Amino acid sequence: MNTSTRSTQILESSAIRNKSNSLAIAEYDKAGSLKAKYVESIPIIGHPRVDVLLPVRRKKIWLQLLEIFLPDGYPHSVSDDYAAYQIYDSIQAFAGSIAGMISSRAVWEGLGVGDSLASPTGAMLIQVIRESTGRFATITFAHLFGTSIEAECKAYRLASDILCDVAMVLDCLSPFFPRSIRFLVLCFSSLLYSASGVAGNASKSSLSGHFAKWNNLGELNAKDASQETAISLMGMITGTFMVSLLTGPKATWVALISLLALHLFLNWKGVRAVKSRSLNRQRANIAFSALFSKDQVLTPVIVSEREFIFEERWGSVFRWNSGKVLGHCEFGVSLQEILQSLASGQERMKTFHLSTLELANLLNIYDEEEYVLWCEASETVYCDAASRVKVMVVLKDGVTPKSQLKAWFHGLLLTRRLSGQKESELLRAGMDQQAMLSHIQESLRVAKEKFEDYMERLSLAGWNLQLSLLETRPGSRITLETDE
Repeated sequence: MNTSTRSTQILESSAIRNKSNSLAIAEYDKAGSLKAKYVESIPIIGHPRVDVLLPVRRKKIWLQLLEIFLPDGYPHSVSDDYAAYQIYDSIQAFAGSIAGMISSRAVWEGLGVGDSLASPTGAMLIQVIRESTGRFATITFAHLFGTSIEAECKAYRLASDILCDVAMVLDCLSPFFPRSIRFLVLCFSSLLYSASGVAGNASKSSLSGHFAKWNNLGELNAKDASQETAISLMGMITGTFMVSLLTGPKATWVALISLLALHLFLNWKGVRAVKSRSLNRQRANIAFSALFSKDQVLTPVIVSEREFIFEERWGSVFRWNSGKVLGHCEFGVSLQEILQSLASGQERMKTFHLSTLELANLLNIYDEEEYVLWCEASETVYCDAASRVKVMVVLKDGVTPKSQLKAWFHGLLLTRRLSGQKESELLRAGMDQQAMLSHIQESLRVAKEKFEDYMERLSLAGWNLQLSLLETRPGSRITLETDE
């Protein structure tokens, strides 16, 4: 063997040994960006060592600052619509902060700041009463509307900013009112601020739950608070300079209206950017009607483009393919609601005398279901479409989200069936309980036939069917008790 051949073998052997005696580990953050590489080398002679190799291309400073306000693992840790919503939300918060500075100046003027005749004690008492009014309003609004915010979080998110903007306008108008009325105006604006706070904070939490993908709801809420703090700080600094320049009422009102218009527009765009994956009442109407009439499975993105932010009766209506309203539904009501409908005129009595249909017969129809549904058609010709047909759904104890969706699908099919009836037939169904019962049974038969297949197809399209957003009131459950 010649020298060159032996030398080549020695080099190959050394390369294999070095390769087998070295270890390289790459470390990434949750977003998938390389943080460092660790290379362990074991020389033939001496101790092993580990070299830390940092990325050649480091993140820019502004990106590092931006990461302070973003959740860990962004963009993989949040849904696809998170960025669009947060951009609109941040800009609207900036505009709202400046508008708030303008309205705050008007409030202090209304309380007597700068007026030599005003009493500091009187101003303090007005402010205390104003704050107390707001706190009582917060308790009241949370009790009245707390249950429905989760189901209609988009509507409440935009409604909160509308209420806030109206309150700002009232604050700016308060100095023009006489002292005797100014106090009431300020109290009313405080009431609006409180309603806005309840709707806004609750709907933001609901949206954070939608955005969270890695069980990071707490972090998203914390990051949202930090973003809002930074934006509000910038808005306060900008507003301080702007307020000092607004010396006349005309300039003040032009600036205020412009800021509020921008505030509402950006809020509307932000809410429209959200692509909810859970079915509330309106989205269930759109998804089920498309499946039944066109055999078309709509994704959350398509449904979000078709849904209204503000639906009639806050979403409690049945609507077919985003078209005309077929009726409305009272979901999760007490059994007394159905008994009042069956009792023909005995609504105010504690004992219900049923006319033709026995309660046991109605319950037997839903023996295999986790709900009880009844419908009444109004005899009033001149009422609107939503009021003419009312569906009542009573839920049984242990009802699942899937069964709640089935109840809504059943009601949608029933109202569509009734909408195809002639006026006289609809009125007869409203007066004849047996005729209405036949419509209910037929629509239930169709619902049973289609529902399971629809659920499977909707799940494959990306819908979260483990969450039901159909109840918008403090509900109740019934249990059938039998004598042993």
